[in-house]
Amino acid sequence: MQGSLSPIEVVILAAGQGKRMASALPKVLHTLAGRPLLTHVLDAAEVLRPAAVHVVYGHGGERVPQAFPEARVDWIRQAEQRGTGHALACALPRLAADAIALVLLGDVPLSAPRTLAALCERAYHGLALLTFTARDDNQYGRIVRDEAGRILRIVEWRDATAAERALIEVNSGILAARVADLRRWLPKLSPANAQNELYLTDVIALAHAEGCAIESVGPADPAEVQGVNSRADLAALERAYQERQARALMDAGVQLLDPRRLDVRGRLTTGRDVVIDVGCVFEGDVHLEDEVRVGPYCVIGNTRIRAGARIAAHSVLDGADVGAGAVVGPFARLRPGTVLGVHARVGNFVEVKGSTIGADSKINHLSYVGDATVGRAVNIGAGVITCNYDGARKHRTIIGDQAFIGSDTQLVAPVEIGAGATIGAGSTVTKDAPAGELTLSRVAQKTVSGWRRPEK
Repeated sequence: MQGSLSPIEVVILAAGQGKRMASALPKVLHTLAGRPLLTHVLDAAEVLRPAAVHVVYGHGGERVPQAFPEARVDWIRQAEQRGTGHALACALPRLAADAIALVLLGDVPLSAPRTLAALCERAYHGLALLTFTARDDNQYGRIVRDEAGRILRIVEWRDATAAERALIEVNSGILAARVADLRRWLPKLSPANAQNELYLTDVIALAHAEGCAIESVGPADPAEVQGVNSRADLAALERAYQERQARALMDAGVQLLDPRRLDVRGRLTTGRDVVIDVGCVFEGDVHLEDEVRVGPYCVIGNTRIRAGARIAAHSVLDGADVGAGAVVGPFARLRPGTVLGVHARVGNFVEVKGSTIGADSKINHLSYVGDATVGRAVNIGAGVITCNYDGARKHRTIIGDQAFIGSDTQLVAPVEIGAGATIGAGSTVTKDAPAGELTLSRVAQKTVSGWRRPEK
């Protein structure tokens, strides 16, 4: 977003340690929906199309910028953490004098771009704060207003009187202001407070003393202003995020058998009349076409599932392309590079990796198929293994159309099974099998007469 008067520059304060997380990991690198907290804040900022994004980091050293090697961010090191006012002062020399500074927090991940845009619009006329009504005895800074409702100042919890702590309008820590104003106010901040820090919130009183207009904006959703200070906070925000995803999916026509038991940790897009059972996890980029059904407790990542396919319970799919009308599972695993043709079937306790399975082919029980090209209408029996790795290199197995691979067979790659060939059960195949013929390798069966089983 670019205003008609001034450009927007975003400053994200991300230097905090997060002691209550009880972790060596910098707080902003803890994950929400599978991605670092800071990623969510950067995504919200990007929607506004700012002229620049600056991130002030400190605790954890270079681990924070190193976690975002491709981010278009101006990284600013706050070597000594002396409060939020000091953090913004570290960024101030990098900001254009005519810009609006939107100050975000790296541990408040769910602020909506539309709310932030409204905040910036108000800042063209003065100073704008994102405030909300406290629902419990939290320790956010309190908004102090006069009898006319004008904002006078913000008092931090530790410095507040009992009467001030009773106020229910609180500060989120997110604000927008003109850079030119901040350049006047920030040098005037004093550490004369309970934490001996430079509070950014003290600029409110300075703005009021100058007669600057101070406006507030409220969030549409309470989760927009919830910060992460503990593992419990993170868990609560995770559920709030997932509830948003569930509502959006249902609005798009997806049937969720229990919206409270869904986890989307990436981007999930869907067609019409999709049904998702309980306990499913979607990671990365997943697309479900029309009339796909996903059974309970499946984990699906970076996968496309085409129209009418069925994924049965407890299946794991990663980097796969599932053909229309195909059936997977239960308890199946499709690893990266797996492509299933139309109406193919991969059944229980079957693992497929780096393989193309042709239309109408079946691998129904207890098999491993890796680095293989399987034709149409092939039947692969129970316990079949493609032996694709010799300890140093991977080799490919090719199985022609309408071949039949008997149970408990090992296909030692590189090997090719011709179209219409039959491999007898229990065979170890090390050479190409001709099309249309029966191939088997077995030790001759014999019976030892008179043998007695040992007894205790």
